[in-house]
Amino acid sequence: MTRDNAITESDLHAYADGLLGAEDHARVEQWLESNPQDRAKVTDWHDHAKALRQAFAPYHTAKYDDHKLLHTLQDSGRRLMPVLMRAAAACLIFGAGAVAGQFVPLLPQKADPLRTTQVVADISTQAESAYLIYASEVRHPVEVGADQQAHLSTWLGKRLGYPFTVPDLTSVGYELVGGRLVPVSGKPGAMLMYQNGSGERVTVLVGRNPQNRTTSFRLANADGVSTFYWIDNELGYAVSGEISHTDLRRIAEECYRQFPT
Repeated sequence: MTRDNAITESDLHAYADGLLGAEDHARVEQWLESNPQDRAKVTDWHDHAKALRQAFAPYHTAKYDDHKLLHTLQDSGRRLMPVLMRAAAACLIFGAGAVAGQFVPLLPQKADPLRTTQVVADISTQAESAYLIYASEVRHPVEVGADQQAHLSTWLGKRLGYPFTVPDLTSVGYELVGGRLVPVSGKPGAMLMYQNGSGERVTVLVGRNPQNRTTSFRLANADGVSTFYWIDNELGYAVSGEISHTDLRRIAEECYRQFPT
C-alpha cells in the first residue's frame, strides 16, 4: 500500500480482495468515503463477482481440502496426471475463486499479493492495447492467417516455449482470423484474433507469467474495451472485445477449456 495520500488502483484491488491489514483497510475506507467514483468502481467489481459466481456455479465441485491432496501429490513427486491437475484447477478457479480480483492458489506459495495484483492488471492493460491496435486493422490485422493454422500454432508455441493450441470458437459464433507474435511484459507473447458473422472482433492474448500464480477470472473495462483475464500456472491469458460481458465470458470460458496445461 502506498503511504502517501493517494490510493492507487492496486490498493483498490487489494481492498476488494481482502488482502489489506486493518490499518490500510481503514485508509481505503476513508478514501472511498470522499471519492464516490472509486466507491462505484469497487461496487461494480463486486457486482461482476456475483455474476461470475452464478455463471460458474456448475463447476463448483471442489472440496475444502482439495488443495491438501494437490500438495501431497506435489511433495511425492508431482505424479498427478496433467488432465487431472487441470480438472482440479478448473474446480478451484471457477467454483471457489470467481470473485472480484480474488486469488486462488492451486498450491501453497509465498508471494507478494499486491505484486501479483499488479502483474495480473498489467496483463489486462496489454491485452486492451493489443486489441485497440490490431482489431481495427483492415488489411493486416494478423501476421499468419487462419488458412495456416497448423503453422500458426507451431510457430507461436515455439516462441512461447510452451505447447500451444489455437482454440476453436465456432461453437460460440467466432471464426479464426489469424494471429501474430506480440511482446507481453517484454517477452514473446501470442495474440489470436477472431471475428463473428457481424464483423465483431475479439482478441486472445497469451503471455508468460513470471509470478507463477493462479487467479480466478477478472474483468476489466477501459476505453470501451472489456477484458476477461486470468493466470494459469506459467501463462497469463486475456480475452478482449467491444461486446457484451456475457458473450465475452462465454468466449473466455471456451478458451480456458481448450488451452493445454
